[in-house]
Amino acid sequence: MYQYDFPYRVRYADVDQMGYMYYGHYARLFEIGRVEALRNLGLRYRDFEENGIIMPVYENKSRYLSPAKYDELLTIRVKLEKLPSARIVFHYDIISENGDILNKGETTLVFVKMENNKLVPCPSNMIEALRPYFA
Repeated sequence: MYQYDFPYRVRYADVDQMGYMYYGHYARLFEIGRVEALRNLGLRYRDFEENGIIMPVYENKSRYLSPAKYDELLTIRVKLEKLPSARIVFHYDIISENGDILNKGETTLVFVKMENNKLVPCPSNMIEALRPYFA
């Protein structure tokens, strides 16, 4: 399993009138987490796109357990529980400063060739970067 933690401070623009993070912003935290988790492996979305591969979201799930609050330092924990094939599934825990899990999520992305909009297998450089975590 591959796991990566990324810090995120809840900004004023993230919260509603009650001072709680607006529910729609959790999907943005998921994106921030997965982009940084891949970057940590030396993989950049930009490089995939420049090589003709895009990764659209196929499915997004979110379970709200407790609200994140203004100015709280969160941890976006990203986990890959299996090697990707034609799909890659990211699992997330949004964790409060005191270690409570505030939100659990899951996002499935697919690999698509830009030139013909067809599904393709996971790029080999991503498999190679992830393989040591699943040995």
